[in-house]
Amino acid sequence: MGKYVCMICGHEYDPEKGEPKQNIPAGLQFTALPGDWTCPVCGAEKRLFKEA
Repeated sequence: MGKYVCMICGHEYDPEKGEPKQNIPAGLQFTALPGDWTCPVCGAEKRLFKEA
């Protein structure tokens, strides 16, 4: 499972951890996140993340 980094603020989405504050469970790959998911730090759209 690959990590993805926000190109705006540098937040890293790690599928091994998920996003507990957004109720995203551990084990969910970035590509499986909903299309309207946004960065929990800066609110950037999913399309503004790049694979780390």
